[in-house]
Amino acid sequence: MNLEARPLNLHMADISGSKWQDVKAEELAIDNVSLANTKVNNVNMSGMVMDDIHMGGVKISNANLSGLKIQHANLSHAVFDHIHLFGTAFHHIVLPKEGDAGYNPEGQYKPVSFQNSHLSHAQFNHCDLSHAEITDCDITGLKINGFLVSDLIQIAKKRDAVE
Repeated sequence: MNLEARPLNLHMADISGSKWQDVKAEELAIDNVSLANTKVNNVNMSGMVMDDIHMGGVKISNANLSGLKIQHANLSHAVFDHIHLFGTAFHHIVLPKEGDAGYNPEGQYKPVSFQNSHLSHAQFNHCDLSHAEITDCDITGLKINGFLVSDLIQIAKKRDAVE
């Protein structure tokens, strides 16, 4: 591909509707720019840094996001489908506080759900699991505070049989 090489310095410009095709655009500095409704396809974004970004409604597919770090992000109602999570850590997952976007004073929020997920050897430490439900799951070796859940179920069944 024979490229015409020249830097473009755009300031206070409206380039809406522009089309870039077969363009090398490395080491760009993009500041205070609206990319709303932009489509990005077949793009190398490795090493890209994004800060103070509104990405509501973004769809990412067929993406390698290994090593991705997301901090201070609102992922409410996000859907993650067919995801490799080994070695992934979740820290400080919280519900909105008063003043946060999406805050509900009644505390009524759509539940977080894991469906058809392989979470063996997962660790939950200092987590609020109140009102959590586990349905039709393999609980072999599942422990709560060091106690096998299968043993606790057997104890409960024996107690119920006596009563």
